[in-house]
Amino acid sequence: MAQRIATPTVRLLVMLAAAAVIALVGFTLWERYNERYVVTEAEEPGGPAVTQLVTARLSGMSRLKVAELAGTVQSTASDTRGFGWLRSNQIIKMPYSVDYFVDVSAIGPDDVQWNAETRTLVVDAPDVTVGKPNTDEGARTLVRTSGLVVTRTAAEELSRRTSQAAQAKAESGARSPERIAQAREYARRSVAALMGTPLEALGYGGARVLVTFPAERGYRDGERWDVSKSVEKVLANRR
Repeated sequence: MAQRIATPTVRLLVMLAAAAVIALVGFTLWERYNERYVVTEAEEPGGPAVTQLVTARLSGMSRLKVAELAGTVQSTASDTRGFGWLRSNQIIKMPYSVDYFVDVSAIGPDDVQWNAETRTLVVDAPDVTVGKPNTDEGARTLVRTSGLVVTRTAAEELSRRTSQAAQAKAESGARSPERIAQAREYARRSVAALMGTPLEALGYGGARVLVTFPAERGYRDGERWDVSKSVEKVLANRR
């Protein structure tokens, strides 16, 4: 029977590791709360709150932006307080934009095939994804608030609700089948241009690049492409 190891040193290490994890989680939660909800003081303590960057994070992106939907959105909201006596409404109009992306990092060697007879590169790309809607509240062209008495709390709630409704409407419009179909066509051209550049550099100028999305896999234009040779084999034979 194996002897159970439970020395004081081992127990101490386990306790220290658990304490470190708890401290890390606590610090992360505190940092997130401080970033979002605590007013950041000016350089001089006690001074008035100023407009400033609280945090800034720069991240690399593997997504290719292929299209953008932009326009103007109208949003409405209502608020009732004082046992139904205080009713207020708000209508706003402001610009919005929604970006469409293709994650090119998800395209691997098995997703790219070469047809030697037709000099066609077949690229099975991931589907288009829709980014988070951006509403420019600083460029609002219309703000109309109505009500007998609009309290500060009601005004803040109306602003929050109209902002949420505007983002929801922009996102639903961007995800409509018509817009997704249009974004796929833009994505097809963007990915084809991206994949066609190295082909020209390798001496395959004029080769066709055929980009497909998940719903289009299988038979293309009534015939099955001969994709028995991978791109790696084609390039190896050329060398």
